[in-house]
Amino acid sequence: MREAYRIEGIAASECRSIFLDWVLTVPDGEAVRPRIETLLMSYGIVEPDHPMTQVLRDGLGAMAEPRRRGGRRARTGE
Repeated sequence: MREAYRIEGIAASECRSIFLDWVLTVPDGEAVRPRIETLLMSYGIVEPDHPMTQVLRDGLGAMAEPRRRGGRRARTGE
């Protein structure tokens, strides 16, 4: 993440790719949200308009709305 903030002219699409790669490195069972919050506190405050800051905020927003998949409805098609 530190390097993403140092890349001059980085695009939001590149930030999303870096973010996805980073999320995939988080060990199973560990919460991602606190890590994102820490990154925002470290980098987002200093660089509020950076595309990575927006990607991190979007990541928090996406996590706020969990969707249940599976269960009886998924199996029966109701």
